[in-house]
Amino acid sequence: MKTDEKTLKRIYNMTFSSVYPHYVTKVEKKGRTREELDEAITWLTGFDDVEIRQHIAADTTFQDFFANAQLNPNASLITGVICGVRVEEIEDPVVQQVRYLDKLVDELARGKAMEKILR
Repeated sequence: MKTDEKTLKRIYNMTFSSVYPHYVTKVEKKGRTREELDEAITWLTGFDDVEIRQHIAADTTFQDFFANAQLNPNASLITGVICGVRVEEIEDPVVQQVRYLDKLVDELARGKAMEKILR
């Protein structure tokens, strides 16, 4: 799926630190922990806890966040629909990676087992 330029610009310039608290709230409301969230982020990006906190403190944009990530080779196994769009059909790599992260957060909030989330 092709993403329009306005949406691309918005996603590229959105900061990880502005979205992270929403991820935390979402998973904690469903009885999951920040540590589990960070484990999922680490699995996807290769960032450890210190690096995640550094990206939050630095207000890193999603474009820079994923440019510095070592994406997990199994990330392409993340499939499904986010906001009405199939994750595996998104053409723009940064948008797809952001949606991978969104999908992991959704799976965590839905109570899926960590072994299944971390493919």
